[in-house]
Amino acid sequence: MLHFRHMAFLQQVLPYVQITLSALLIVTILLQQTGASLGGAFGADNFSSGFHTRRGLEKTLFWATIILGILFALSALINLLIS
Repeated sequence: MLHFRHMAFLQQVLPYVQITLSALLIVTILLQQTGASLGGAFGADNFSSGFHTRRGLEKTLFWATIILGILFALSALINLLIS
């Protein structure tokens, strides 16, 4: 009986968790700065600015994006399994 209460609670809360994770994921993706200029998007040789070591806030945003992506994928999998 207790198991069904947890499942019902999870079904009610999970959409809000997914919305929050998706919004945070979008923000972290948009805040990341890419080294490529507009010419790099159209095939220009832009290798020197495309490969660099991430430091400070850029590194934190990079790892936050990875973690948020994994959490969002896990929440989507849980949602699929309980519905």
